[in-house]
Amino acid sequence: MQDYRELKVWGKAHQFTLAVYDVSKEFPKEELYSLTNQLRRASSSIPANIAEGCGRMTQADFASYLNIALGSSNESEYFILLAKDLGYMPMEKFDVLTTLINEIKAMLINLISKVRS
Repeated sequence: MQDYRELKVWGKAHQFTLAVYDVSKEFPKEELYSLTNQLRRASSSIPANIAEGCGRMTQADFASYLNIALGSSNESEYFILLAKDLGYMPMEKFDVLTTLINEIKAMLINLISKVRS
């Protein structure tokens, strides 16, 4: 069991979630219970699953939660693309979020490999 706050990937995922909440404030009000909610839930699921995995007793359980976080990362990436394509997000914010989520995905893949070996 380890402190999730010590993991760089958790910190980056937390910053990503904060950025998502900030940018999604500007989404249309009619999206509050659809795209806004889905994007916020998917993004917050990334650091939440990392944290939950850190609380598990086995490396296999930890790797499983990291895998769930990776799935949420892919889901978040799609919702960011959808928001941009619908005109809800400016290109510069899309670029920042896309770069950040790709860094998180790479870090998760690397960490999953290390935990499994």
